[in-house]
Amino acid sequence: MPADLRSTARRILGIDPGLNRTGYGIIEVAGGRLGWIDSGVIRVPAGELPERLETILRELAVVIARTGPHEASVEKVFVNVNPKSTLLLGQARGAAICAAVAAGVVVHEYSALEVKQATTGYGRADKLQMQKMVQRLLGLDHVPPSDAADALACAICHAHASGRSLGVAGQLAAAGVKTAGGRRGGRGSGKSRGAWRSFAEGK
Repeated sequence: MPADLRSTARRILGIDPGLNRTGYGIIEVAGGRLGWIDSGVIRVPAGELPERLETILRELAVVIARTGPHEASVEKVFVNVNPKSTLLLGQARGAAICAAVAAGVVVHEYSALEVKQATTGYGRADKLQMQKMVQRLLGLDHVPPSDAADALACAICHAHASGRSLGVAGQLAAAGVKTAGGRRGGRGSGKSRGAWRSFAEGK
């Protein structure tokens, strides 16, 4: 990479927290383009809640030290039909955020709808659709695991929202997907769904 691009490159850590599996994904934004740096899934052993939260905190700290992200992005907690599950997810999310903040990484938060819209242009994209679009946008040679894909999508969302990823907007526009500046995904139309699906599949 040319020296002038290296000097302006920014690394973004996306986190998909969970008490059983916590996904992470690091991308680099340089010259308005996205690049994959690292991604994976932290598998949290069964046990008491404090020990599981400590595993998330410790393992994410290792990832951060190894990859050196400048910023982090994580989904906001939403209340589902099971309050207990929501509470547990919130605790896992808190451990993940603490790992980033303790390392001096600024954390940004986005709703699940915002993440899906920024990545696919469609607010109701399912897991497989998200995986395929993340693979396509980052030029990966395989579909990433769901938890890692969700984490990478969080990072892509922040890159797009912060205005550093003109390449993402251009790629989505080429697929006929409306993003910022056009009608946002939300419920989405059949045309938008078909457009981003064709793009994700490389048609």
